Amino acid sequence: MNQQQATENLRIETNGDIAIVSLARAAKRNALNDATIRELQAYFETLDAGFKAVVIQGDGEHFCAGLDLSEVRGRSAAEAMFHSRSWHHAFERIQFGRVPVISVLKGAVVGGGLELAAATHIRIAESTSFYALPEGQRGLFVGGGGSVRIPRLVGVACMTDMMLTGRVLNAEEGLRAGVSQYLVAPGEGLGKAMELAQKVVGNAPLTNYGVLHVLPRVVEQSIQDGMVTEALMAAVAQSDPDTQQRLAAFVDLKTNKVRPAS
Repeated sequence: MNQQQATENLRIETNGDIAIVSLARAAKRNALNDATIRELQAYFETLDAGFKAVVIQGDGEHFCAGLDLSEVRGRSAAEAMFHSRSWHHAFERIQFGRVPVISVLKGAVVGGGLELAAATHIRIAESTSFYALPEGQRGLFVGGGGSVRIPRLVGVACMTDMMLTGRVLNAEEGLRAGVSQYLVAPGEGLGKAMELAQKVVGNAPLTNYGVLHVLPRVVEQSIQDGMVTEALMAAVAQSDPDTQQRLAAFVDLKTNKVRPAS
């Protein structure tokens, strides 16, 4: 991997057309302060067109321990609302950005860290991962989009339990609940992420766009509206020259058929 750039709180590396973004506040368990949020938003807003996927991870033993609480004290209601909206804007650039984003989870994935993970498209958990929403015990409410995204992963009942009781899910419980799609041994998360990223970048760009931008909206529509939206996206994707080449290669037996993993 080649070093590309660094900000105060992020470390950026590249591997071909894949970018690796590391939260670089290991001494704070990669807690998210205002500067880190601004840097994440700026990075995804200005992502170079040459990149086709991004991997997000955390330096040290933890992915992200959530909001840096040292910045919370003394805020007015208006300031707190605008602070929450700043997180929304940053995480929307991740979820509805130009490329698929894969997160590597380990250690603490807590509060705002879980909100950040929920904004990514594929989540790989190392077995050291644990998940919590301690806002309820601290007199807070999730503010980084968690009430919108997390119930769509684990369900309202699970999130309610975590917020009311402080329940902590371990890596296996998180996998079963839907926090992560993959579970690997300690130290294997980045390798698995790069393996999946290589598959992702090999997809037709319009297909990836449809999965990132259209699929989440289809599931929020009525059945009939969703069917029409699906038909429109299918037509756009199939008309793309890249797709036509892929279909021709498949029909001419130049590409492998789908088979179960060995």
